[in-house]
Amino acid sequence: MARASERVELLVCIKCRHGEDVSEDAARPGAVLYERLAGQGIENVTVTPVECLSNCTQGCTIALRGPGRWTYVYGRFDPETGAEVVREGAAKYTATPDGLVPWRERPEHFRKNCIARIPPLDPPVPSLGET
Repeated sequence: MARASERVELLVCIKCRHGEDVSEDAARPGAVLYERLAGQGIENVTVTPVECLSNCTQGCTIALRGPGRWTYVYGRFDPETGAEVVREGAAKYTATPDGLVPWRERPEHFRKNCIARIPPLDPPVPSLGET
């Protein structure tokens, strides 16, 4: 299991169009969100641009992941105002040893816009039938 505050990664889809018709030479909403996040660091978080998180209809999309942690994919962020809620959610995620932030402690946007929750590569094996 990971330790709280161990470095985690925030993936930001830079191809997300946020449901908008964006010309090829214009900045895409996902790229705008990435620039806002990369411009101000988040303690113990590496912000990484990615080409696509395959959540095009619900962009702007991010993912949080780390060793021994659950991975979460979140969508529907506003490129202009979403960076602050992403920073808050990433800080809470980083503060946990396994990525499982209690539901009520997550930013409201994270509670309502979770696209996927993926277990760690080596999750603890649950014991069935043992008490």
